[in-house]
Amino acid sequence: MPKIIRKIKPLNYLLLAFPAAVLGGLLHANPTFNFIVACLGMIPLAGLIGESTEALAIFTGPKIGGLLNATLGNAAELIITIVAIRAGLLDLVKASITGSIIGNLLLVLGFSVLLGGLKHGTQCFSRSHAATNATMLVLAVIALTVPSLFNHTLTGRVLLAATTEAISLSVAGVMIVLYGLGLLFSLRTAKSALAPEVPAEMPHWSMRTALVVLAVATMAVVWLSEILVNSVEAVMAASGLSEFFLGIILIPIIGNVAEHLVGVQMAMKNKIELSLEIALGSSLQISLFVAPVLVFISLAFGNYLNLMFNQFELVALMAAVIVAALVSSDGETNWLEGAELIAVYLILGVAFFFLP
Repeated sequence: MPKIIRKIKPLNYLLLAFPAAVLGGLLHANPTFNFIVACLGMIPLAGLIGESTEALAIFTGPKIGGLLNATLGNAAELIITIVAIRAGLLDLVKASITGSIIGNLLLVLGFSVLLGGLKHGTQCFSRSHAATNATMLVLAVIALTVPSLFNHTLTGRVLLAATTEAISLSVAGVMIVLYGLGLLFSLRTAKSALAPEVPAEMPHWSMRTALVVLAVATMAVVWLSEILVNSVEAVMAASGLSEFFLGIILIPIIGNVAEHLVGVQMAMKNKIELSLEIALGSSLQISLFVAPVLVFISLAFGNYLNLMFNQFELVALMAAVIVAALVSSDGETNWLEGAELIAVYLILGVAFFFLP
């Protein structure tokens, strides 16, 4: 997802949670403590990955820079879900896919539109640009729902595991191709949130510094992901929260807090179009790139991840896409539309809390 300004400086203080999490993991401290500090430490590291990607994008030029942002924009969340797949927490992974999409479309876009509207009144943006991204998002959600609808339609019949696996793998392959076509289109026309052009500016880091920060932050995220995932079952037992709720609400927020704050800041600076790119772009990358890639990666760990979501997840996905498309269809937003988006997210969140 695009990174268009510097990281939020106060978040850097949360880096102190990293050594606390590492020590807690080595000393086998309380799992709930380990889980909390791992979550806190993940937030600034995700921001550093984004900033280092942005710095590299300035050196590589706007086109290649857009591609870098598109490829590495959700690196933190991708790492967390890969570690969870290896641990066999497949429900957590599938819930995080759903939660990332609806969180970006309802919560992030909602706060951006709400706060931007309260400060600036009605905010305008390119209607055609938003329509292109909304269309891609509808196609992405259709691709995610087809395997699930197939499974639910044939409930009660004997389904071979090989059949459901073949459907998910085939759909995942088509989604990756569609993602590649979207990147090609955006690199040629700059009319998609998948790989927006990076504006030319003076680099704030050298290329070497950016590469070192990217490598170190990525390794730190891998380390914290191990601690976080190893603590999940104990946290569920202690708190009573379900694996589904942790995946659909908590994991997406952890991996994307830094860029979510950027989206809100852009709206408050009356740059609502950039906020839309952040919300829609991240959702597109999760649905068209991260989700299908995880399906193929899961084969390497022997814990096969399919694209079969429960009925409520499908309803939530479709509701989020429809509401976000309606809000962006007229080329302008106001604070009431932002409040409506947040309200839909809260309603879904209450239902998610009580789902087993």
